[in-house]
Amino acid sequence: MRQFRFIFLFTMVYFLSACASLSPEFEQPQVNITSFNLAPSSTASAPTFLIGLQVINPNRQALPLKGMSYSVEVDGYRILSGAEPDLPRVAAYGTEEFTIQAVPDLLGSAKLISQLMSHHQDAVKYRFKARLDIGSLFPFIDIEEAGELSLKRPSSSQ
Repeated sequence: MRQFRFIFLFTMVYFLSACASLSPEFEQPQVNITSFNLAPSSTASAPTFLIGLQVINPNRQALPLKGMSYSVEVDGYRILSGAEPDLPRVAAYGTEEFTIQAVPDLLGSAKLISQLMSHHQDAVKYRFKARLDIGSLFPFIDIEEAGELSLKRPSSSQ
């Protein structure tokens, strides 16, 4: 019985150390928005947007993307969201481009428009959040990009 405990304990320690060493130097992939277009008319009641994404993998192992969920917020209001299954595999040290579909959150968009019309703002803050699923053995990869967009008209110098 004592030998069984030792073997069990040794096996557990071995598996835990193996899991910890799977990706000790894992770098966060980069997600860039490369295009943003209104999808051709469809029978859906709400418009659908096509968002071009580029995923850059700075790691030595490939990213087998199983799917992703994402949202776009402007001034704290969610204006677009969606989920996409079966994404392409991103090779090690590689780049992959693909298009996802996003549906507007009409309530969040209406609140944002109401705020913009009632308050004069020089800029709005945006946030793009994505959660990439690379399989059951690995944790999700959360990516967030935030910034500010100016609403000022560029001054023309004469």
